[in-house]
Amino acid sequence: MKLPPLIPLVACLLHLWASSPAVAQSLPPDAISAVVGVLGQTPDQAVQLDILRGMKAGLQGRRGLKMPEGWEAVEQRLGASPSREVRDLVLNLGLTFGSQRALTSLRGTFLDPKAEAASRRLALDGLLSVRDPELPGALRSLLPDPVVRADVLRAMAAFGDSAAPEAILAVYPSFTVAERRDALATLASRLTFARPLIEAVRTGRVPAGHLTADLVRQLRNLKDSQINTDLEKLWGVARETTADKRKEIDRYRRIYAAGGSVPGDGSRGRKVFARVCQQCHTLFDTGGKVGPDLTGSNRGDLEYVLSNVVDPNAVIPNDYRGSTIETKDDRVITGIVRQQDEKTLTVVTANETLLLQRGDVKSVQVSELSMMPEGLLTPLTDQEVRDLIYYLGRPGQVP
Repeated sequence: MKLPPLIPLVACLLHLWASSPAVAQSLPPDAISAVVGVLGQTPDQAVQLDILRGMKAGLQGRRGLKMPEGWEAVEQRLGASPSREVRDLVLNLGLTFGSQRALTSLRGTFLDPKAEAASRRLALDGLLSVRDPELPGALRSLLPDPVVRADVLRAMAAFGDSAAPEAILAVYPSFTVAERRDALATLASRLTFARPLIEAVRTGRVPAGHLTADLVRQLRNLKDSQINTDLEKLWGVARETTADKRKEIDRYRRIYAAGGSVPGDGSRGRKVFARVCQQCHTLFDTGGKVGPDLTGSNRGDLEYVLSNVVDPNAVIPNDYRGSTIETKDDRVITGIVRQQDEKTLTVVTANETLLLQRGDVKSVQVSELSMMPEGLLTPLTDQEVRDLIYYLGRPGQVP
């Protein structure tokens, strides 16, 4: 079958979407309809995928678009495609165009324990993008499901669901280390979630040691005097002067020296790094991208390591200066704004990358503090401190 002459236009639009989504998002509806027209006629699965991927990239973050002419027929035909990716992309784009069929289908896929994990995650992304009102209840119901639990925990932060904190805390003891991290990040994202979290720490349902320094900073960013007072009591956070920082560095230097000629164990240190650092930093090709890659840094210099860990705000590159974003539905997000245009902001936090609508954002406040929080070493035992510093100084990865 010969494809219609619109293919050159489609290729041009797809190139524009891939290279400049911000410009592509301002394209008139007729341009989208032209692409849909070609999509509805081509039997070539590779072309279908190219068009669908391009449309997804160009329309990412947009809501409530008018359904383009011919979309319903495309949705019906490609919804039966043998390609899972084609089917998933069609359904997610259908949500962007307000398709009730797509909404119903994605709800079913997300809740189906027999569906492929990738399809369930893509369905969740779509439902989140349109803020499906049935999603909060669905998220709570899927907390026992280990396949999507991490995604569910992160997604729960997007809604001010009053039942969410207790639902999370009820199954918190069964979580893996990574799942605990996602759960705590969500519970620290809203004042209405943080209060039950603090109470859980007070009563022992959540060990105080599970609150890492960046989570404590996030809780402080909620700017609630009672939570700050409770944190002082439960976690031991205190404001310190430069002189106090020097004393703290000297104290950790003595702790490290007390370990002798081989102060720590690299393998144990790697586990400590995974718990308190790896969320944001990469070392030996493993870890997050929020902070700088540590592989090529001056890790073997004890003074360098202690100065940067104990006093991270002494020197802050602009690329790692954090922001506090408050949404109109009272969610507070702490992260780095990596990309922005007139419609969206891309924010990198310690545990995920978020695409926020400008219209959903109440305020963005750039911090004078580094995204790397103070107090990272506070919850650690002396031996854990030695193990971590020893691991950081290794020239290569350890078992």
